[in-house]
Amino acid sequence: MALSEMNSTLFRMINNLGKQYTDLNPFFVFIAEYMIFFLVLAVLMFLFSRRNKNRIMVICAFITLVISELLAKIAGQFHSNNQPFAELPNVNRLVEKAVNNSFPSDHTIIFFSFCITFWLFKRGWGILWVILAVLVGISRIWVGVHYPADVLVGAIISIVSATIVYKIVLRLSLTKKFLGNQGEPSILSALSEQKKGKSKDF
Repeated sequence: MALSEMNSTLFRMINNLGKQYTDLNPFFVFIAEYMIFFLVLAVLMFLFSRRNKNRIMVICAFITLVISELLAKIAGQFHSNNQPFAELPNVNRLVEKAVNNSFPSDHTIIFFSFCITFWLFKRGWGILWVILAVLVGISRIWVGVHYPADVLVGAIISIVSATIVYKIVLRLSLTKKFLGNQGEPSILSALSEQKKGKSKDF
């Protein structure tokens, strides 16, 4: 089976669930369309909190988003497809969306850029952010505006970008000084352990 066929088949499997379980449609519409406002609120709360760690986290997330969007534009030059509802018949379309290149999913990139960054900083309960990002990705397929490949590539780009940005920013001397002013032992100790591990290798 060709990749395009697999992409369409998997889309049908997820999107058709909305026809079988109609009671779940309002939930996925809310996640797909309105959860972005919750993310914006969370970002503002972290940004204006008194913890330097949270501010660094938000800055990393924004940097990740910019890098991810640039990579997405490049990816879009190599492959493009319109939304499923514009290409396939009988799509369970639950939201309005203009027809354009949907590869990769911008919505997915936004959520994974922020949610993966939040998880890298928070760990533990931060896994809830990852679950939220996954739900958003699935919801975009459920409501009929993205193929699984749109979502998967957007997620991969954001995950890789977030991991690289996280590691680079936390190694900057300016970041260490900024975090040290308010004592962020978890991140600083992690950096210290990494350095010790490298010195032992030599």
